[in-house]
Amino acid sequence: VWLILLVATIGNVMGACINWWLGRFALRYRHHRRFPFSPAQIARAQSHYARWGWLSLFASWVPVIGDPITLIAGVMREPLWRFVLVVTIAKGGRYVVVAFLAGVVSPHLFSGIFV
Repeated sequence: VWLILLVATIGNVMGACINWWLGRFALRYRHHRRFPFSPAQIARAQSHYARWGWLSLFASWVPVIGDPITLIAGVMREPLWRFVLVVTIAKGGRYVVVAFLAGVVSPHLFSGIFV
């Protein structure tokens, strides 16, 4: 179970890192006619990220909003080390909670970790 959780977390974090990287370079193309976001959408996303900062990355596990948060983190030049740390905690934590709720991970497996 732990190997599955580890592999799923690593894969999900790697995907988030790709979003972060795309965000780092996305604004170079904002004047292109096929750029997918309007200036108003970019400004709104930057405003939300500026308000919550890196703490918003704890919501990166949430479906639909998680990927845009990781993209905007790249646009906002979030340091990669902090990005990877927080996103790993968020996405890995989600998998542990889901496995626990599914009954795959029992409480006694955690005893060696937290004691």
